[in-house]
Amino acid sequence: MEAINYSSLRNNLKGYMDKVTDDFETIVVTRKNEKNVVMISAEEYNNLMENMHLLGHEANRKHLMESKKQLEEGLSASQSLLELD
Repeated sequence: MEAINYSSLRNNLKGYMDKVTDDFETIVVTRKNEKNVVMISAEEYNNLMENMHLLGHEANRKHLMESKKQLEEGLSASQSLLELD
């Protein structure tokens, strides 16, 4: 995570936007006497929203945690897509 001030962002906007999108860097924009802003890529934002949705419901969270536990305990099986016909 990198913290920069508003003036630096304004003067180097394309470079910082490239860092965010190409390198998945999170940029914190500090502002004098104002609240700070965080800049992340749309892809990272979408991932965060999906995780919040999946883990935001108790039933989903329990199901995912149980599945994770089964996988870690070796209680999973795999099939090729051709076997499913």
